[in-house]
Amino acid sequence: MNEVLKNYFGILSLLLGITIGSIIGIYLPQTVDYIKPLGDIFLNLLFVSVVPLVFFAVSNSIASLEQQSKFGKIILTMSFTFLFFILTAAIFTILMVYFFPVSSITGSSEAISETANNDSWSNRVVSFFTVAEFTDVFSRKNMLALLIFAFLTGFAARKAGEIGQPFRVFIASGYEVMKELLLLIMKFAPIGLGTYFAFQVSTLGSQLFGFYAKPLGLYYVAGVIYFIVFFSLYAFMANPKTGIKSFWAHSIFPTLTALSTCSSLATMPANLQAASKIGIPNQIANIVIPIGTTLHKNGSSMSSIIKIYVAFLIIGRDFFDPTNLLLALGITVFVSIVAGGIPNGGYIGEMLMISVYKLPQEAIPAVMIIGTLVDPLATVLNAVGQIVAAMFVNRFVKV
Repeated sequence: MNEVLKNYFGILSLLLGITIGSIIGIYLPQTVDYIKPLGDIFLNLLFVSVVPLVFFAVSNSIASLEQQSKFGKIILTMSFTFLFFILTAAIFTILMVYFFPVSSITGSSEAISETANNDSWSNRVVSFFTVAEFTDVFSRKNMLALLIFAFLTGFAARKAGEIGQPFRVFIASGYEVMKELLLLIMKFAPIGLGTYFAFQVSTLGSQLFGFYAKPLGLYYVAGVIYFIVFFSLYAFMANPKTGIKSFWAHSIFPTLTALSTCSSLATMPANLQAASKIGIPNQIANIVIPIGTTLHKNGSSMSSIIKIYVAFLIIGRDFFDPTNLLLALGITVFVSIVAGGIPNGGYIGEMLMISVYKLPQEAIPAVMIIGTLVDPLATVLNAVGQIVAAMFVNRFVKV
């Protein structure tokens, strides 16, 4: 009994924190502003620590790979896995809206205004992959640039040979230190995530009804089914003997973290810890999970389909026209992979959707608000999807 409590103490503590936070958010919303700083402090500590962890984890994994061919195989398998999962999520959502259509949407919504980015396309391309100053690399707003820099650093450390050995020892040591730091910070998760969950419940709870109830209900039902059924299927495909049991035994903590923070990045430490307990080698987990956090998003794939579907309902167009469906899949891949590496990438994806389909301005507020309201479950699917992706890659690449 004591061993069971020891193994599940972290999860039980987090559940208790979230439960207390939910009760406070529902019954004592006036106190949320006073306790929310605790959640903000926890998240800030988490974000500050995650950035160097990503750098050390990725660069150390690449520098420590014994064979160049192994790295190429990991990247190829990972890319196929990401694309396969994203398209599967999108097609499943299309089938859900086809068999369980939303007959009508009535009501009104307030516009969400976003400041337009007036940069030229060339500047956007450059800033998408790189930053101008070294210090800007180590910012969670430039995660894709950080990943590329970590990749190149790992390659350079390998190429330096014997002379680069001290640096390889440094990045290996840095990875272990940052991992321990994250474990230390996560000990405060029940308090930090509990207070943040109270804030979410008190601010978003009342918006889940009315105009958005039908499409939101459809998304949450489809998302829960996808989470339980498809993630179990992926875990089984990764390891027919123990995959499902291992996944569900170690994915609870990342799930609760994602649900509380609405941040895939904040869930990364929990994902890395879960991957280690499942038995995924560090050389795979430390590449797939950080990259996947930025470029692999099952929840965003599903929400993209729902938003396009709702926009078509508003203007009375046929979403299930073959041309529209193919465009929807293309936009979904872009939103889930490409826009994931850009700050406010979700809004960029929504603007792309409006532009490609030439939708009227009236559709913009609806798709933006839906994107906001589905964020908790979308984040769970985005974040926890990295665990099954790492399991999947490990099935085909042995290191």
